[in-house]
Amino acid sequence: MSGHSHYATIKRQKEAKDAARGNLFSKLARAITIATKSGGGPDPDSNFKLRVVMDAARAANMPKDNIERAISKASGPESLEEVTYEGYGPSGVAVVVEAATDNRNRTGQEIKNIFERGGGSLAGPGAVSFNFEQKGLLLVEKSADPQTQMLSLIDMGVEDVEETADAIEVYVAPEKLAETRQKLLDAGLKVTSAELYLKPKNLQPVTDPKEASRVLSFLDSLDEQVDVQKVHANVDIPDTVVAQANV
Repeated sequence: MSGHSHYATIKRQKEAKDAARGNLFSKLARAITIATKSGGGPDPDSNFKLRVVMDAARAANMPKDNIERAISKASGPESLEEVTYEGYGPSGVAVVVEAATDNRNRTGQEIKNIFERGGGSLAGPGAVSFNFEQKGLLLVEKSADPQTQMLSLIDMGVEDVEETADAIEVYVAPEKLAETRQKLLDAGLKVTSAELYLKPKNLQPVTDPKEASRVLSFLDSLDEQVDVQKVHANVDIPDTVVAQANV
């Protein structure tokens, strides 16, 4: 994928340029509450999902009080549930949207509207999720010799590595995410993030700058919806096209 970017990479680069963090803390708080409820309680040592989200919250400098408040909400009256939406965006890009909502009907209608306004269409469960597989994704800060660094990562037993403009992406089985993160840290590597990620099995290329702009604007609209936690897409855009796209 040298010279090409998938949506996760593009989104990271865009966030790095944005001065405002938007509703990041709100999304993280919802994710912490959901992980506490569905992952097995408030102890991150025994709740893998919660540990992953808490690590992300700390990396984003989310205040400790906010994290503790989000955990306590899991046993409170607020009723959040996880909902997943699948569909197709412009250029036939396959999209999976993960949301946390206290009103499934409202969120579903808003997601449907975003798909339709963006030139896409919402589909039923399983329509596109078969084209994604869950992985643990760790971002490792690149050294002066990324090729040697990637070979050493492979020797450490990770499933796959990819060099991007801003980092080395390391893929592992979901259940090995926390263990691998610690192993990389013990080896002296700087791990900038660790998360559960839906990795596309097949990518949808978009090579026209105007169409790339349309696709990325659509995906950003989904990501900015208040209930949306994560957006996964199988789009593959050459870096030269990303640079030309008006996003």
